[in-house]
Amino acid sequence: MQPSERLIVALDVPERERALALAKQLAGAVGMVKVGLEAFVAHGPALVTSLVQEGHHVFLDLKLNDIPRTVAASAREAARLGAAFLTVHASGGSDMMRAAVEAAQGTRVIAVTLLTSLDDAAARAVGFAGGMRASVERLGKLATHSGAHGLVCSAHELTVLAPLGGLRVVPGIRTRAVDDDDQKRTASAAEAVALGATYIVVGRPIIEAPDPRAAAEAIVAGMMGEGGGHTQSAR
Repeated sequence: MQPSERLIVALDVPERERALALAKQLAGAVGMVKVGLEAFVAHGPALVTSLVQEGHHVFLDLKLNDIPRTVAASAREAARLGAAFLTVHASGGSDMMRAAVEAAQGTRVIAVTLLTSLDDAAARAVGFAGGMRASVERLGKLATHSGAHGLVCSAHELTVLAPLGGLRVVPGIRTRAVDDDDQKRTASAAEAVALGATYIVVGRPIIEAPDPRAAAEAIVAGMMGEGGGHTQSAR
C-alpha cells in the first residue's frame, strides 16, 4: 500500500458541490473519501453515487446500530451505492454485525469499537465498566468473530487489537493541540502508522486548509515520519 492510500479525508462540508470539488482536488493525494453522518444527512445517497461515478473510493461512515434486519437492509443499500467501506457499531452485537457482513456484498464492514471522543471515565459512565482498553479488546474480538473486515479504534488500542488481524481505521489523529477538540484519545499520524494503523482519518486540517492537496501531502509525509505534517489537527 502506498503511503497516500492510507489517508482517508472526511468530507464534512455543508455544500454538496464543495464536497465533490474537494474530492476531485484530492484525487491521488488520498486513498479514500469519507462520507459521514453529517454529509450523508445533508446530501443523501446521491453524494455517494456521484463520488463513486467519479472514481473515488468511498468510506461510508454511518456507524449503524439497530436491529439486524434494519442494519442488513442499510448495508445492502450501501453496497448498491458502491461504498468501499461501511461502519457499524460493534456494541450492536454479533447478530447485527453478521447481518451487515452478509448483506454488504462487495462492501467491507468496519466495526467501531469505542468512539475516540470518549475517555475512560465517559466509557464507564455509559456502561463499559471494564475500562477503555479491556472494553475495546472485548468489542474487537466480538466484531472479528462476527465477520467484520476491520475495526475503528484509537491509536492507543492498536497494540491490544493487533492479534485479531484485519484492517485498522484510526481517527483522532493530531499534529498539534486543538482548542475545540472533541477527541480524547489522540495520536500523531506517524505514531498511528507505527502502531499498526491501516488507515488514518483526517478532516478539518485538509478541507479547511488554503491548499487542501498540499495539506494532505504534508500529512502523508508526517505519517511516514518525513516532515511532521504541519497541518493543524486531524479528526
